[in-house]
Amino acid sequence: MDDLYWTPKMVAVYLEEAADTLRRLPPVKVQGYASTWPPMVREYWDAYGWEEAAVRLGPPTTKAIDQMDETLVWLRWLDLNDSRLVWRRACGRPWKAITHEFGVDRTTAWRHWTSALVTMSTKLNSLKRQEKSCNTRATSRNATNMARNGRVCP
Repeated sequence: MDDLYWTPKMVAVYLEEAADTLRRLPPVKVQGYASTWPPMVREYWDAYGWEEAAVRLGPPTTKAIDQMDETLVWLRWLDLNDSRLVWRRACGRPWKAITHEFGVDRTTAWRHWTSALVTMSTKLNSLKRQEKSCNTRATSRNATNMARNGRVCP
């Protein structure tokens, strides 16, 4: 990370990857509601349309979870409202829903989002971390390429 120069677009890509990793984690289930009975076998005609089909992506890798944990710490550097705004945007919420939730205009929300990304990238550039994770350079190269390709919308 010494030769890496953080940009706001790279920070946005990292936050989107963290949101995607968090989305791919298995759901938390309430303990104690289990049955020892085998599942009921239904005929095709009885079972068709009985339950919604839940299609999920596979579980994230351990490297992705470690990167998510490191990325979520960055939100602590921001004001509470700014961190909520940045996280909502990283999760893919549209600007219209964000502006309605925060009660501000779209350009004001965009300015707050951009200011928060600049704050995080400045803080990341000023940090000189001694410990490096194994996948930081590979992931940062991936984020750099994704930011160059314009994957992150301003």
